[in-house]
Amino acid sequence: MRLSPSYTAWRRASLAAGLAIALAACGERGGPERPALAGDVEVAKVDGRPVWTSDVKREAVAQGLIGEGEPLDASSEMFRRMLDQVIDQRLLAAEAQRRGLDDTPEGKRRLAAARERALADLLVERVVSDNVDDKAVQKAYAEQLKAPRSEEIRARQIVLATAAEAEAVKKLLASGASFEALAMERSTDQATRFNGGDLGFFTTDVMPEAYQAALRTAKPGDLVGPFPVEGGFALVRVEERRVEQPIPLQEARPQIVRFLTYGEIRELIEGLREKARRQNKIEYSLRGSQAAPGLAPEPADAPSASETPPEAPKSEEVRK
Repeated sequence: MRLSPSYTAWRRASLAAGLAIALAACGERGGPERPALAGDVEVAKVDGRPVWTSDVKREAVAQGLIGEGEPLDASSEMFRRMLDQVIDQRLLAAEAQRRGLDDTPEGKRRLAAARERALADLLVERVVSDNVDDKAVQKAYAEQLKAPRSEEIRARQIVLATAAEAEAVKKLLASGASFEALAMERSTDQATRFNGGDLGFFTTDVMPEAYQAALRTAKPGDLVGPFPVEGGFALVRVEERRVEQPIPLQEARPQIVRFLTYGEIRELIEGLREKARRQNKIEYSLRGSQAAPGLAPEPADAPSASETPPEAPKSEEVRK
């Protein structure tokens, strides 16, 4: 199951965090290093320490090249490129430690911060793994199926540069000319002209206002227009009206996972902040730096305050 961008963002700090833990752990444990994950395969060694397939995949996730949980073929060019980068990072880390940078005040501060990021990342991963499973996805999908559905329209259009041209084409249509043929021959809308002006199925709320007003009461078979649109004047023939069709679960899954993941992260952070607030564990030193009571910060890569938070997918967002 691919997890969402909001969750993946939490993982993007894991490279530095993993490096920090490796530095801190060097010399603290003996014996052979064991894989952290079942099925992990050793793909290289750096100064006697193994590099596992999970280390390489984590680097690819950290760079946003694959989603959390997506496979990465060990024979692919991306895998080899990520492996080289992991090796380079190990060499750089070892050299930094040889120079004693991990024992400087700045080094200790950065390593402590990286350890905190890694632990936060592990907690988020555990909470999401425990709660965003197939059962939760199916439940959210079932709830969406219960929601009222809008009506959707299938229509074709011909867009002309001027009202006079549109009226001339309308007369040709009235005399029996083929709508599809005239769309291919005369329409200026490059996105639809070569498939006979077919707009597919849509709900009017996703269309520009001119289309919403013109098609609100149109019936199958009606020729509507011409009316002004961006780029000229449109003639639209309504082909069909029907109740909006639900999208298949597999198509809805990525959006549902994103919605559930964001909710789990948000709930976790808000709960921890509220608990810390009640116990007076958070003290702000800079004037004006205190967040609004009970407001958790947005996870990295979550929608900004000016954006709409992710919602469970609705059937009009993705259609067959």
